Amino acid sequence: MTTTAQVSTIAERTVDAHASEVAGGERFEFGRNWTQFLRVVDLNRIARAQDSMKQLLGLTDLKGMRFLDIGSGSGLFSLAARRLGARVVSFDYDPQSVTATAELKRRYASNDPDWHVGQGSVLDEDFIGRLGTFDVVYSWGVLHHTGAMWRALDIAQRLVNEGGLLAIAIYNDRGSQSTRWRHIKHTYTRLPRALRTPFAAVVSAPEEMKALLRSVATGRPGDYIRTWTQYDTRRGMSHWHDIIDWVGGYPYECARPDAIFSFFKQRGFTLERLTIGGGLGCSEYVFRRATHRSSGAAVER
Repeated sequence: MTTTAQVSTIAERTVDAHASEVAGGERFEFGRNWTQFLRVVDLNRIARAQDSMKQLLGLTDLKGMRFLDIGSGSGLFSLAARRLGARVVSFDYDPQSVTATAELKRRYASNDPDWHVGQGSVLDEDFIGRLGTFDVVYSWGVLHHTGAMWRALDIAQRLVNEGGLLAIAIYNDRGSQSTRWRHIKHTYTRLPRALRTPFAAVVSAPEEMKALLRSVATGRPGDYIRTWTQYDTRRGMSHWHDIIDWVGGYPYECARPDAIFSFFKQRGFTLERLTIGGGLGCSEYVFRRATHRSSGAAVER
């Protein structure tokens, strides 16, 4: 049985490790960004997040299901899962993300006994071993930021019940382009804090300008404007906060879809749904674990 002292020790260990990585310029403060995102979270964004989750999983609700959110960030998708009827466990490595998730729970599901928020790392075997298994394990755009993506993917799949779903989003491997962006992201985390936002604006400007020019050239300048004013139609998120997350998101790893497919096939999963993202963006995968669970393959990467 897990004691309060053991839980506290795991949390303290995680917080210390995170602070050390941030201080050394080896990790982006995702939680800082998501805390700011909470300022714009409203019922409309929550509804969009719910619609996004239903579409991703191919389900109309999550009633009676146990749902794990690995890397909960702002908590928006944990809240969406709870509103769809799941019993939810959320955790994050970043202490500010844990605080953000807890704040969103306080606003919209205060004292809800079926939503638990905690501090931990998917790479911490001691922490993971205390969670049990789940009907849905959800980790959208998280595991490629752990610094050990293939190990994180292997650990995440262990948490899926027989017949359960694993929903992930992983950056596409685009060769030299991905290498270039890894350097850009690492540069961001090593800059003085005052220079990071201007750096993100400068780095993102070429792509934003291309998008603007395309919309003008096609006679639909409103299309570009809507990428800012109506961005919440995409998973309930925010364009600017996603830019900061993209430019600063270090550690950064990526994979080709065929590599992800092969990895999970070896572990007894079948691919139920795949959405290939454009360019360097995320591809979305929904895998289902076979009813009769195998021991799984060892990590070879």
